[in-house]
Amino acid sequence: MCGIVGYVGDGQATPFLLEGLTKLEYRGYDSAGIAVYDGKSIRVEKSVGRLVSLKEKIAGNEPSGMVGIGHTRWATHGRPSDLNAHPHTDCTGDFVVVHNGIIENYMALKEDLIKKGHVFKSETDTEVIAHMMEELYNGDFEATVRDVLNRIDGSYSLVFMSRRDPDRLICTKQDNPLVIGLGEGENFIASDIPAIISRTRRTYILNDGEIAVIRKDSVWVTNREGEPITKKVFEVNWNAEAAEKGGYEHFMLKEIHEQPKAVRDTMSARLAKDDSAVVLDELKWNEDFLNSFHKIFIVACGTAYHAGLVGKYYIERLARIPVECDIASEFRYRSPIIDDCTLTIVISQSGETIDTLAALKEAKRLGSKTLAVTNVVGSSIAREADQVIYTWAGPEIAVASTKAYTTQLIVMFMLALYMAGIRRTLPAARIHELIGKLRQIPAQISETLEDVEPIKTFAKVYGFNEDVFFIGRSLDYDVALEGSLKLKEISYIHAEAYAAGELKHGTLALIVEGIPVIALATQKSVYEKTLSNIKEVKARDAVVIGIAAANDTELEKYVDHVIKVPETDELLIPLLTVVPLQLLAYYAAITRGSDVDKPRNLAKSVTVE
Repeated sequence: MCGIVGYVGDGQATPFLLEGLTKLEYRGYDSAGIAVYDGKSIRVEKSVGRLVSLKEKIAGNEPSGMVGIGHTRWATHGRPSDLNAHPHTDCTGDFVVVHNGIIENYMALKEDLIKKGHVFKSETDTEVIAHMMEELYNGDFEATVRDVLNRIDGSYSLVFMSRRDPDRLICTKQDNPLVIGLGEGENFIASDIPAIISRTRRTYILNDGEIAVIRKDSVWVTNREGEPITKKVFEVNWNAEAAEKGGYEHFMLKEIHEQPKAVRDTMSARLAKDDSAVVLDELKWNEDFLNSFHKIFIVACGTAYHAGLVGKYYIERLARIPVECDIASEFRYRSPIIDDCTLTIVISQSGETIDTLAALKEAKRLGSKTLAVTNVVGSSIAREADQVIYTWAGPEIAVASTKAYTTQLIVMFMLALYMAGIRRTLPAARIHELIGKLRQIPAQISETLEDVEPIKTFAKVYGFNEDVFFIGRSLDYDVALEGSLKLKEISYIHAEAYAAGELKHGTLALIVEGIPVIALATQKSVYEKTLSNIKEVKARDAVVIGIAAANDTELEKYVDHVIKVPETDELLIPLLTVVPLQLLAYYAAITRGSDVDKPRNLAKSVTVE
């Protein structure tokens, strides 16, 4: 997630902008920039890389002025570069903008602006907004902002600056956070509280659709129609460290709660407005291309591998193409049978996972077409693959992956639907139905996060067990694998996941009185079979916590506890059932006093074999 700062006041803007961006470095970024009005023009300075590169670039010649905006960028549209870094300007340099989020209809807007003579310097969606300000400006800065907002679709936090109206900044938000800091003779804008906490603790928290006009001695907030809104001052009582985590105790918990937004961002620009199709403009595949493949390989490590297992199910079930899923560290050492009739999909959060990168190179050497699913624009895997689909999760700080996993599931589901649409392996009505249910997932994840007290209780009661088992069938088994990994990596509990039907082939010997078993039972085609397996472990006096859909009234008869998630299509329910498993792992780690964000012996990006 990118960082935004803004300043209007009696002091110099640059020191605050650099200080504020420094406080937002924890969010992850690939470039940084500032824009300051010097009394005549707006000076823009930006640099790819860490913030120190920008500081070195302007050292001894810092922009001077009392109004400015700044930004740290996490690339989504266009590789990390000086030109793609924010802030972005129009052709004249009169309008400058910084932006977090995604403008879904930017390409159509850009094509129209180019026809009208606008010249673009970057590959970003954001630059479109600056050029639209130039195109639509009618002498009224605020009215032009409203006009622009009425023409863009997407999720965003935006701050506008104009040489023609230099004593104020205008900002707004939709699905992305933005706060206003209230000072004396100065006011501040930031995408997160840590950027302003050293200057003020009095803030306005903007809501979706609100527009704020910021001057050094006033803040005026209205809705989209221009009607005034009275804002209540929010006094920040967090310390600086807690502020970086948004008030959450750990980054992992913060990132679990960011999943609704991450999922929404990843899918929103890729679904047709009438829910008729998945739109993956980055691929542009056709039926001949897809039919040229006899097999698909999905290759990944750890959590990404578990996402690949779900992806295998989706592609085979929806697009009817055989899929083999393999662990990247094993893949290239077993002489895989690959040729030019094979598609290899690699999944990596960081895009730098060394085993996955090596597997990708081996697949290419053998003639396979390649597709990367990653969260980092310009990463090694993104550069090496023939094509890329980016997850727009924003950076993860905690070692244990949460929002990266759910966005990987979203991408794999959309990819499977996209392929099914091209190959005509699903009726149009079924595609429409699934996309409609997909749109509900962000709200349903939010609903799942609303009541965590039962999960906290389970963690306290069973958190000191040294062994825990997870069982499930079909997609439930794939999710059980991820739940097991989460628990073991941050709580250090020995946790294992098994296909429930395999219990009697050895694992039942480990089921003894009082041992916790987490049983997922959401797949209708194997539901009765799963109940039989639950009865098997109950007969050995295990304590069973069941995971079920909200409309399930049967499971509670056979288990000790039930955690329910909102009802959806059984293909999509892994996006919901994984959330309580993430929370269970988190609170178990808290119970045991583990270092949640930095578990022992583990690294966020594995760049060694």
